[in-house]
Amino acid sequence: MNRFWSDFVTRLQPYTPGEQPQSKNLVKLNTNESPYGPSPRVLAAIQAQSTDDLRLYPPPNAEYLKQAIAHYHGVKPGQVFVGNGSDEVLAHVFNGFFRQSQPILFPDISYSFYPVFCQLYGIEYQQVLLDDEFALPIAAFDRPNGGIVFPNPNAPTGRLLGLQQIQELLERHGDSLVVVDEAYVDFGGVSAIELISDYDNLLVVHTLSKSRSLAGLRVGYAVGEKSLIEGLDRIKNSFNSYPLGHLQIAAAVASFEDDDYFLVCTRRVIASREALTDALLALDFSVIPSAANFVFVTHSNWKAAALADALRQRDIIVRYFDKPRIRAYLRITVGAEAENALLIEALRDIVDSAG
Repeated sequence: MNRFWSDFVTRLQPYTPGEQPQSKNLVKLNTNESPYGPSPRVLAAIQAQSTDDLRLYPPPNAEYLKQAIAHYHGVKPGQVFVGNGSDEVLAHVFNGFFRQSQPILFPDISYSFYPVFCQLYGIEYQQVLLDDEFALPIAAFDRPNGGIVFPNPNAPTGRLLGLQQIQELLERHGDSLVVVDEAYVDFGGVSAIELISDYDNLLVVHTLSKSRSLAGLRVGYAVGEKSLIEGLDRIKNSFNSYPLGHLQIAAAVASFEDDDYFLVCTRRVIASREALTDALLALDFSVIPSAANFVFVTHSNWKAAALADALRQRDIIVRYFDKPRIRAYLRITVGAEAENALLIEALRDIVDSAG
């Protein structure tokens, strides 16, 4: 412990990000990055912005990007907030809206940054138990709360909550802010953004890291009723007035302008996910139904940790969570077709070797 740390820093249990190995010879299926590069229009936009103007501060409100996002989703620019990745957006959400007298609620198997934000900002929380199939029961939220947040599709399970269920949740908790974290929704779900006009207690958070292949640029946003966005702006402008640089803004705008490329890539990932699921089932894996760019799997004859180690020995990295209820599972990112083929070949070899 550093002698200058406050007690607060000593007590923190930080989020553990997925491994980012330096070796280029690995099949990296552990952090749900896109197997495909950004749109060529994105790369051209970055190049066009790489000028002497980088000496100038970017526009603090990123109006051009907010307009592009608003146009894409059919909302108004005043209903859009942008930040340095969806993690920063979520941090502002927790800090600005969830410091309430009642505990906030989120699933017991969920994005592991949520409890970290709670300890960071002194927020009390309770976890809602997923059922035995890892589905999220709406009725489990029926208790006093200071807000609700959940990923949809869920992470790390990939299970999707339908739009009708989200609408029911909003109706049942009209006095609570409901935050839907849609990092993976483009791979099989329908965004709850279309409900924004009917529910002032809904805030939807998105990232450009997954479906738009921009994890390396860190761009996230939230869409909600205007007063919610104004609250987030107050937090942002008290923390970092310039969260997005010129290159990030230009790249994000270009991504939204190239919808054809976006659709091609997401459809390829969906098709690869279905093919990967079939191949895993043929190897006697159990696969949780996924609407994300990853699958959550278990094998009756293998411990997940042992499988992860065996794959690493074959230069393939997947994600293992040593946590209650999910220790038997691996989360496997859907890679490019060639990467998925190498994964299945390795798993077949591992499983057959124990036969």
